[in-house]
Amino acid sequence: MKNTWVDKEEKFYEREVFTSIDFTETSLRNWEFYKCKFEKCIFSNNDLSNITFEDCTFDGCDFSMASVKNTGFRNAVFTECKLLGLNFSPCSKLMFSFKFEKCNLNYAIFLGRNLKKTPFIDCTLKEADFSDADLTECKFTQSDLTLTRFSNTNLEKADFRGALNFSIEPEYNKMKKAKFNLYQLEALLYKYQLDVE
Repeated sequence: MKNTWVDKEEKFYEREVFTSIDFTETSLRNWEFYKCKFEKCIFSNNDLSNITFEDCTFDGCDFSMASVKNTGFRNAVFTECKLLGLNFSPCSKLMFSFKFEKCNLNYAIFLGRNLKKTPFIDCTLKEADFSDADLTECKFTQSDLTLTRFSNTNLEKADFRGALNFSIEPEYNKMKKAKFNLYQLEALLYKYQLDVE
């Protein structure tokens, strides 16, 4: 069912499609969305605390600088979305699973979060922070990781093949069986100032 606006009295939506809605002036605290689709919607700078998004898709949406305290994202799929500076750290621990494709996640914070098997495909993650996070078996295919922070991060079996501009210090991260292209090894050895040919 297609929705052009939101009934502010209704707190639960199932299988709805929301298109080009600016949610920045709407308080969504404690709302629940199940199997909904959001197309070109704006959530930026809004307080999205205590909301549940389960099995929802987001296409071309803007979540930049939104507040997501205790917000649940289960099986959330983001495509071509802006999530600039979004701090995922205070999200619900019980509902926290994603797929990101062609998204702008610059300055996003995932401090201490469990992101096992999360795909970041063709995304920009410039200066994002994955400190203390579990990125076991994550994929970063064609993603730009310029100045992205990995510190005490579990990168075991993570796939960096095709990822761009990353620098990771192996001694400060768990990296067993992480996957890299041969030409990417310089990014792991940069601080040693070795000449790799």
